[in-house]
Amino acid sequence: MALSEKRPILLASMAAALAFFVLRQSPLPELFLVPLKGAACGLLALYAFMRHRGRDAYHLGAIMIVAAFGDIAMEVDRVAGALLFAGYQLGAIALYLRHPREHTATTQKIAAAAMLLLTPAICWLFPFDRSEALPAALYGLTVGGMAACAWLSAFSRYRVGVGAVMFLASDLLIIAGMGPLMGQQWQTWLIWPLYYLGQFLICIGVLDRLQRRL
Repeated sequence: MALSEKRPILLASMAAALAFFVLRQSPLPELFLVPLKGAACGLLALYAFMRHRGRDAYHLGAIMIVAAFGDIAMEVDRVAGALLFAGYQLGAIALYLRHPREHTATTQKIAAAAMLLLTPAICWLFPFDRSEALPAALYGLTVGGMAACAWLSAFSRYRVGVGAVMFLASDLLIIAGMGPLMGQQWQTWLIWPLYYLGQFLICIGVLDRLQRRL
C-alpha cells in the first residue's frame, strides 16, 4: 500500500521538508517559507500524537513541537532558536533515559562517550568569534548528550541512533559555519537534509518500538 494511503501525515511532513529545501533558493519571500519549515517537524509531532496513545508518544510529540518552533525561530533569532533546540535536546535525553538498553557492548559505550565529550570540545573550537565559543560548547553538550543517550537507548540504533547522529552532524555543520566552513555553500545545503532525515528516523524509530511493545 502506498505511503500516501498508510501514513498521509508522514507524507505531508516529507513534502513540506522537500518543498522548503527546494524553494528556499527561489525568490519566494521568507514569509511563505518559514511556516513550511516549521510544518516539517510539526507534522511529525502530529503523527506521534495520532500513531500511539501513551506517555512516551506524547513526550515525543511534545519535543517535536519544540523542534518545529525552533526551526521557525532560527529564521528570526538564532539565539532563541538555539535555546528552543537545547530544550528539545533535554526533552529527548529524558525520553531516551527512560528506555535504557539492557546490554551494551564496550565499543558502543565508547562511541557514546565520544559523542558526549568530543561534541562540546569541537563546538568550542569552531567559532572564529571567541565570544561565541562558550555558548557553542554548552549547546554542543546538549546535542552530544542527546546523541549519546539515543545511541545507548533501547530504541533501534539503525533508526533512532542513526537519526540522532545525523541531527548531531547537522548542528556541527551549523557551528562550523561560524568558523572553518564560513561561507561554504555545500555546508548550507547539507544541514537541512541531515536534520530532517534525522528527525524523521527518530520519530518513526521511537514509535515503531512503542507499537511493538503493545
